[in-house]
Amino acid sequence: MNLESIRTFCLQLPQTTEGIKWGNDLCFMLSEKMYCVAGLTGPFSCSFKCSDEDFAKLTEVPGIIPAPYMARNKWVNIQDPSVLTKEEWEHFIKNSYSLILSKLPKKFQQNLQ
Repeated sequence: MNLESIRTFCLQLPQTTEGIKWGNDLCFMLSEKMYCVAGLTGPFSCSFKCSDEDFAKLTEVPGIIPAPYMARNKWVNIQDPSVLTKEEWEHFIKNSYSLILSKLPKKFQQNLQ
């Protein structure tokens, strides 16, 4: 996966918006809550939220680290895009989206159905 394929996938998820934060990060959001963040410059970097189990598993993989500032919230940072297959990327991004969605008000969740 590269930045453009991540962007294409994220924008297919319902009610996703995108914006640039901190001057250098492309953020994909659901109701202003981030679920995926990708660096726009420098070496590849993409972060997303994951379950406790996935966090433990993914941070054991070379090229994946706990996301700076967000590790306590179970976010990982992928520094080598080749460590995950396209299917795994899509699975984990969709899971991050679902985790954020589950924390939003029930009324918002119902409007997505």
